[in-house]
Order: sequence, then structure tokens, then C-alpha cells
Amino acid sequence: MTNNIYECLSWLPEAATDFSRSVSAATTGGELRELAKFSLDQNQLGKLANRLFYLQSNGFSLAPLVSVNIGLVSNSTTKLLTSALIGTALRFGISLTIEQTEYNQVAQTAFSTKTIFTGKALSAILLAIDYRGLPLTPTPGNRVAADQNIQDCFSYVRSVIHSLRTNTGAQIILQNIAPPVEIPFGSYEGRLPGTLSWLVAHLNSELDCLLSDDTFILDVAGLASNVGLSNWHDPTLWNIGKLPFAPRYAPIYADYVGRILAAKLGKSRRCLIMDLDNTLWGGVIGDDGLDGILIGNGDPTAEAHLQVQRTALELHDRGIVLAVSSKNEDAAARIPFLEHPDMLLREHNIAVFQANWSDKASNIRAIAETLSLGLESMVFLDDNPAERMQVRKELPGVAVPELPEDPALFARTLIAAGYFEAITFSAEDQMRASFYQDNVNRIQVLNQSSDMVSYLKSLEMEMICAPFDANGRPRIAQLISKSNQFNLTTKRYNEVDVKNFEEDSNYFTRQIRLKDTLGDNGMISVIICKKNAAIWEIDTWLMSCRVLGRRVEEAALMDIVSNAKKSGATKLVGTYCPTVKNAIVKGHYSKLGFTNTFCDHNSETWALDLEQYQPPELPISLKYAI
Repeated sequence: MTNNIYECLSWLPEAATDFSRSVSAATTGGELRELAKFSLDQNQLGKLANRLFYLQSNGFSLAPLVSVNIGLVSNSTTKLLTSALIGTALRFGISLTIEQTEYNQVAQTAFSTKTIFTGKALSAILLAIDYRGLPLTPTPGNRVAADQNIQDCFSYVRSVIHSLRTNTGAQIILQNIAPPVEIPFGSYEGRLPGTLSWLVAHLNSELDCLLSDDTFILDVAGLASNVGLSNWHDPTLWNIGKLPFAPRYAPIYADYVGRILAAKLGKSRRCLIMDLDNTLWGGVIGDDGLDGILIGNGDPTAEAHLQVQRTALELHDRGIVLAVSSKNEDAAARIPFLEHPDMLLREHNIAVFQANWSDKASNIRAIAETLSLGLESMVFLDDNPAERMQVRKELPGVAVPELPEDPALFARTLIAAGYFEAITFSAEDQMRASFYQDNVNRIQVLNQSSDMVSYLKSLEMEMICAPFDANGRPRIAQLISKSNQFNLTTKRYNEVDVKNFEEDSNYFTRQIRLKDTLGDNGMISVIICKKNAAIWEIDTWLMSCRVLGRRVEEAALMDIVSNAKKSGATKLVGTYCPTVKNAIVKGHYSKLGFTNTFCDHNSETWALDLEQYQPPELPISLKYAI
């Protein structure tokens, strides 16, 4: 059953019988994206890839897909894999183009100055080497030789990465090593230095050290372990065609790659919305009462639902926001959280609690609005197929995993789906759930205040401004990648780009944090300005929607103006590039006193005379960290 979850991507609904006809009729990127949200085999993914190529070649609109171009280098035959990668990327809203080397051209590609990658603007290079593409030499029982062999392999991989990075500027997605099936020493194999299994395990530990702001790890070793090494490795197909793994796992392999590409673009999900009855516990609280629901140890069904709660709590502890959407009386729905001794989740773990008789889609919209999160950030977990279908139909941006009948597999299916893929993890990520919980509390305070002015003063806000630095770099890059709504230009920069801005004296940079009486909001704004003699140009200005309406943008402008005037500048210029998601900042510069100097359907240019600027009175104190 475990293999089937991964092989069939069973968290995705099955494709309709007319899938092929629907693909042939698709004329937009959006239609292809929706068709990719099903459990598809390699042939079906190939049809999506072919249709995407047709639309690209014939000038059709690919909106709202994001174009990404990657390279693929491997010691194996990967031509059959590219269509699965391209078709799967559509599921994540990505129009993927792949520049692929020939079979077993790893060293030739990495160490040559002119290759297929030369002159290509690559977002990333997938470096897919398996154990047969490395100079692994078993020396059972010889620890000295084994350690040297690992260092030789590690140095080779590291030099390949360095050369590819230097020659292309692309980030690297490094595939770790799935161990072989054959273990001559049996159970002792992994404990004896120098065996092939021992070498692979220790090399993977070394490869983890390469994880950085420009190198990500694709955990193929973990994937192969999940599906079973004997299923993953097909010796016949390796001998015949040098295929790296059994083709039936191409869809899940491509999904793993797609998750990393999506996470790089800030597309990982950030909120888990949960049904209650028969999801977090067995039974119906309104009918069965507190003593009648199944949750806890000693009963198979009760333990299955307890595992769902344990998984949700683990997600919460790593920063995923939890919410509830249940068709129930509110008071009855809260009783287990307050009184049941075996409940792991408690009310304080839930940022938004929606228990009423409204439809689930309406409740999810309300949750998204309360949290100031887009629907694309949401995952909805519900045991009821009809509820799942309704949410998918009404809210296609929300991820809704299919769940099996057996609740023992609910938690496993949720995690297998990879909705919450992480490529970095910071202290700020860990605190994200509390940031959103605090924001809900602020909304409650606002509702109790007589007016906005008194509300803002009561928060006693403190804004901390600092230039980019190494500590903030991962979070800065994360905000730049995922911020779509309050983002004036939606330019995308990775951690390497952020480091370059940080070190370039021709740029003014700001990472801005906000604290108030209800808690720390964390980093809420990123600003990049190009410094010219008389004119500063705002390259990037983005903010978290959690702080909308709190006059933070006015305080940020005060900081920019102060520093621009100190440098001798007399004018500040900003650009607004409209997208389908950033309409909320259309009037941003106008509200701040800028004058429009240019406008067409692609962009607007705004200017502020620094000599005429008058700083406003604000309910925010500014502090500076050097």
C-alpha cells in the first residue's frame, strides 16, 4: 500500500475518461495547469508536455504559468524523463523548459567552457548522478581506504557543482544517492566500512554539507526507500537502456523535482485547514458527544485520528498555520479541544476556527481573508469526498488531497503529497504560525476599538530597519520569491542575488521587522533602491499583507527619504508593474505623494521630489540596526 501511494500519487484525484480530449482542446496555460492536478502516468504527462510545446510554438497565452528554464545533467539516460518533468511542472504553475545533455556527459559538461548550457539563462541545473556514475570502490573492512574513497567522490561532486555554478550562474538541485539493492554482507552490510551500502550512506551525509543558498538536495534516497529499493532499481532496464530507475516512478520523481522548483518560487503551502468529524477524531461530536468520539490510544480508529493530530501539530511547530472548517455548532465543535484528555491539538494551536453550517468553500475564503493569505497557500483536509469535490470546484487554488477510506493512512497521504516542501528553514519560519495567530488577535482588538487611530496607537508599534545581512538573507530571498500581492514590481531574486545586493555599495537595502504589544510580526518588508547621484530608483518594494492598514509603508518611505537625502539625492523614482495579483498596490505611490510621470499597460513610473516631502506623524517608532 505504501508503494501505491507514491506510484499512483494517490493524493491526487483520478483523471476523467476524456482526459486526452481535454488536453487536445486546451488553449491556455491555466487550462493545462488544471489538467495537471490529477494522478497521471508517464504517457498522460507526455501529452501535457506536448500540448504545452504546441501552445508555446503557436503563440498562445501561457498565463498564469511562470516560465522556468533548467538544465539536466546525468550519468543515466534521461530523455524519457523530460516529458514527465515538464508535464508535472504544470501542476505547480510552471512552464518548464529543459536543456538536456547527452547520456553520461557529467564531467564533459561541467568542466568545459562551451556546452549546451552556454548562453542559456538557467534558473537551476538538476544534477542527477546515481551510484553507478561515481568512482565508488568497495573495500570491505578497510576504513582508511573507504574514508578516502568517500572524500574523492565528494570532491568530484563538489567540483562539478562549482564548475556548473561558475559557468552558468544557475542554482544546483543535487540528487543524492539511492543505495543499491544487493547487500553481500546481509544485515552487517551497512555496519562494515567500505561496503557499497556503507559508502553510499556516508557519502550522502557528506553531500548534505553542500546544502546552501545556491544548492538544494533532491532526496532520491528517501524516495527510493519509501517505494522500496528493489522496486526503484530495475537492473534489466539499466542494462538495456541505462534508465536510472523503473519508469513507473517517473511521475513521483518529477513531482519531487516540481516541489523544489515551486518552493524556490515561494509556492509551498503555508496553511492547513482541517475538518473535524471523522478527520481529527472518529465520529460526530454533535451526535456522539464528548465520550462517544474516537481519539486516543487503545483503539485502531482512535489511534489513526490521533496520528492526524500529531502530524498537524508537527506541522504547526515548524510554522504551518492551522485552521478549522467544520459543519458543526461552534460550541460543540470546541468542546474536544477544551475538555477531551487525549486531544493533542488545543484551541491555542488553531489560528482561525470556523464551525458553522456554511459551505466549506465560503469558510475557507473567510479563513484566507482573516489570515491575509492567498488561497494558493491553503491545504484542505477532509474525509468527505463530496466536501473535497465542492472545494476543488469552487476554489481551484486550494490543494485538496484525496484521502483513502482507512484513516490510518490520512497522515501518511498528507505528508506524501509534499505540500509543505522546504528548501530552507529559519527561526522566522518556525515562528510563522504564531505571527498569524497574533495577527488574528490584532483583528479582534481592532473590532473592539472605537476608531483606527486609537487602535494603531494602542499597538505601540516599533519598526526595526536594517540593511541586508547574512542572517536575514534566507528570509529576504523567501519574501522576494513568494510575495505577489503587496509587491510593486514582482521581480524575483534568489539568495545569491540578495548577497550581491548586500555587498554592492551602489544599492540601498532594507529588511524591516515590526513588533507591537501583541507580539513580533517578524520580517514584514524588503526594499532595494539603486543609488544614483541625484535620483534613487526603487527596484523592489514588497510587504507582508499581514500589516496592511497599519501605515508601515509610510514609515518605510520616511526611512528611504532620510537616507536618500543624506546621500545628496533630490528625487525618488518608483515603478509599478501591474499583475493579476498585485492590484492592491496600484495606488501605492499616489497615496504616498508621488507624481505619475509615465503610464502604459505594462508599467507606471512615479516620482517624488525629496525637497517637497513632509514626513507625517505616525503611530510607529523607527529603530535602526546596523
